[in-house]
Amino acid sequence: MTRNLRLTGGLIDRDRTVKFMFDGRHYTGHPGDTLASALLANGVRLMGRSFKYHRPRGPLTAGSEEPNALVELRGGARQEPNTRATTAELYDGLVARSQNRWPSLAFDAMAVNDAASDFLTAGFYYKTFMWPASFWEKLYEPVIRRAAGLGSLSRKPDPDSYAKGYRHCDLLIVGAGPAGLMAALTAGRSGRQVILADEDFRPGGRLNAEFDTLDAMSGTEWVRETLAELDTMANVRLMTRTTVIGAFDHGITGAVERVSDHLRTPPEGKPRQIFWHIYARQTLLCAGATERSIAFDNNDRPGIMLASALRTYANRYAVTPARRVAVFTNNADGHRTAADLDRLGVHVAAVIDTRPEAPLSKDYQVLRGAQVVNTSGRLGLTFVEVRLADGSLRTIECGALGVAGGWNPNVQLTCHQRGRPVWDEAIHAFVPGPDLPAGMQVAGAAAGAFSTHAALLSGTRAAARMLDIAPVDVPVAEDAAIEQTPFWFVEGASRAWVDQQNDVTVKDIRLSHQEGFRAVEHLKRYTTLGMATDQGKTSNITGLAIMAGIAGKSIPEIGTTMYRPPYTPTAIGALAGRARGSDFKPLRLTPSHHWAKERGAVFVETGQWLRAQWFPQAGETHWRESVDREVRQTRASVGVCDCTTLGKIDVQGADAAAFLNFVYCNGFAKLPVGRVRYGLMLREDGIVLDDGTAARLAEDHFVVTTTTANAGRVFQHMEFVRQCLRPDMDVQLVSTTDAWAQYAVAGPNARRLLQKIVDPAHDISDTAFPFMACGAITVCGGLRARLFRISFSGELAFEIAVPARYGDALMRRLMEEGAEFDVTPYGTEALGVMRIEKGHAAGNELNGTTTARNLGLGRMVSDKKDSIGAALSRREGLNTEADLRLMGIKPLRPGDKITAGGHLMAADGPIDAAHDQGYVTSACFSPTLQSMIGLCFVKNGDARTGERMRLVSPLTRSTVEVEVTSPHFIDPQGERMRG
Repeated sequence: MTRNLRLTGGLIDRDRTVKFMFDGRHYTGHPGDTLASALLANGVRLMGRSFKYHRPRGPLTAGSEEPNALVELRGGARQEPNTRATTAELYDGLVARSQNRWPSLAFDAMAVNDAASDFLTAGFYYKTFMWPASFWEKLYEPVIRRAAGLGSLSRKPDPDSYAKGYRHCDLLIVGAGPAGLMAALTAGRSGRQVILADEDFRPGGRLNAEFDTLDAMSGTEWVRETLAELDTMANVRLMTRTTVIGAFDHGITGAVERVSDHLRTPPEGKPRQIFWHIYARQTLLCAGATERSIAFDNNDRPGIMLASALRTYANRYAVTPARRVAVFTNNADGHRTAADLDRLGVHVAAVIDTRPEAPLSKDYQVLRGAQVVNTSGRLGLTFVEVRLADGSLRTIECGALGVAGGWNPNVQLTCHQRGRPVWDEAIHAFVPGPDLPAGMQVAGAAAGAFSTHAALLSGTRAAARMLDIAPVDVPVAEDAAIEQTPFWFVEGASRAWVDQQNDVTVKDIRLSHQEGFRAVEHLKRYTTLGMATDQGKTSNITGLAIMAGIAGKSIPEIGTTMYRPPYTPTAIGALAGRARGSDFKPLRLTPSHHWAKERGAVFVETGQWLRAQWFPQAGETHWRESVDREVRQTRASVGVCDCTTLGKIDVQGADAAAFLNFVYCNGFAKLPVGRVRYGLMLREDGIVLDDGTAARLAEDHFVVTTTTANAGRVFQHMEFVRQCLRPDMDVQLVSTTDAWAQYAVAGPNARRLLQKIVDPAHDISDTAFPFMACGAITVCGGLRARLFRISFSGELAFEIAVPARYGDALMRRLMEEGAEFDVTPYGTEALGVMRIEKGHAAGNELNGTTTARNLGLGRMVSDKKDSIGAALSRREGLNTEADLRLMGIKPLRPGDKITAGGHLMAADGPIDAAHDQGYVTSACFSPTLQSMIGLCFVKNGDARTGERMRLVSPLTRSTVEVEVTSPHFIDPQGERMRG
């Protein structure tokens, strides 16, 4: 049976009632509630279970730093685990379930772990699961996997969409509390472009949770007036429900906007979340501060929360977790909570203040110099046990306890570029250090300015300083001096919880110190302190203080761990945006795609391209029939293949030749204009990066081609060389892959076909346009084009390029003009067959582990010039007689199958890794040779031509007798392609 724990006031809409469910039970709340506040209003304090010991837990906070009240929202494909009930906006029809429990939240069988806590101490994983080793795979790992994780996934495709966006501004203000709002007013009135981002659905920060007045009006009224003014400014953009999750290079911040999370389902055409890339000239961090707790025995029961959260639930949501509450504090802020609760009619049983000179109150009892030492209540707080100043014990009945241990500025975003916070002895907390991300400054509580007046003043001054404008007048507001007396934990406490989600106690921290894990990073990993979903916001500083006390050091000497993005847990869907399913990578279509589709082509993804794999004809029932026909027709007459996907890079400038001479291991400095050269590009470690061609169209102009798969990578490499290694060179790079449609025209009749479309002014005879020639031409009556006489099929071949918009028309024209030669289009499969027959290395051979020597191209690495990777390619270990060499193989019985990936063994002897002689990289059926063939790397391959070996494939459980051959199966002298 639920109870009504609503108070008067608050910022909820009492005129409307919404219905929701939690763990199968129906409840009601109001717009403006969060799931946590609505559950508390209905008397529900128990909302979750801890990860390790499955202890009952309720909300500790009222914001995004919540470690305990994690729930699963929605159902079916939209099921969302690990949602913080403290930030989940209530809407009509919301369905939530508790998680990390079985069979129910009130009775969790896994709570037996709590009884075994003496054996499940910090580090027990490392000590326990090491022996016996045979237990790991069949016992330990399955058990750990079943126990791991907090929530559960539906395992169904997410039906919602996510998006990415880009915004720009002069000033990004992170946080719409008093400092952020004041900064936005200052910057907005100056006419600058401003973005004000806040993770809450209601701007105002702490002003929404206080009774403070500003210029004789309530804090919420001042917020309302300020927002109204900002709303009139076209240069100010307010982004609510938007969490800035990271500060990255060059003033770029990442922000996640929860567009539709507060709705049952996103509206048609709207994303659920948007990940914004915000480019800001300057960023002002006004992220506020997080209250810290005090560790004492059993300080984790449902009903025990931070005093500021107790005050927030009362003032903003008009809710109290119980009608009888107590407050445990070491500073004046705990008294503010008590006074607010008392004003709202909640009975304050006592304020337990650790300070001997704490102020007294006429409205409630104050126990000076006292400490809470224990609590009672299995599923919710019922009593607290207090040790008074004279050492005696007193039991106080209460259903809720607010704990006020001081405040920690939210410095996380200032540390995302390895900046370190510094210790401020005046407030006993870390504040932003000097190494802030470029363009960032900090104001308000995040900078240690805790009073309302100080926050307002720092906000306007920071904005004025950053934009070189005048500050504006700030309203009269509370400006009490801040006194934070350090009191971290109750001496003698053992099961006093520091990180509540991960069940890290004071005892665990002591054990970490005892066993030598004393550095903060070791402490974090040994105990899992600060590794919860709140990333230590509610636990790190307390843990560091405890370790410092044990080690006899100060907190600054102990230091702090690094803070990394994201600031709060972020859905992977938001990071992916629309890049999922078929949109995971951009799908690029070749210029001849629509023509190929009309011809019934079968397509395959190659890199980011959709390419024709083969072109079936009537009567062909198997793909091999189509591929074999395309190969035979091309070698007999002429074939056309769309090779637009090859990377194309324009290299221009006075030093273009010298630049390529440095990038390629073979020489390009003396390449004549009108000629093409095959080039080999090495990585800095001497391994082959890519191969391709470079055509010199003018003294200062080259066109470089790359393999399809490496187009982007090679361009990045060349750009790095241009900018970082050789900035002295006059050279510019432009990727033109998409700008030109390019077709390979191969076969004995290739020249005759091209002569029908190349304008008469251009002589492409063998004499005028020999092998490896290139030039700018015109085709089809004046259309500009480029022609390259290069061949990767072993046949007389050309590659012709026209502007991409004419690519479809050119393909159709080639097919029309080539009809008299029985021209055939051929796809990637036939292309692969012909390149294997010719022995040309491609992606399978350029696999990131091979050298020029492995490929039989060692002579291309010039020793007469400097080039990237040349020196390291000469390392002794890469130049032994037993090196792998690119060779060919064919089966002794033509009907046997060659398997790519298979390994070569000697004709006799053992078959094991120790006797491995090489491996097959590419294999195909050759219609020219009427046999399977393959390319392979063989140890000392040059000396093994004609040797018989065994090809073994563990995957297919096959063994085939093969013969090692030259990799050039057809036309080894190159007579065809030079014809």
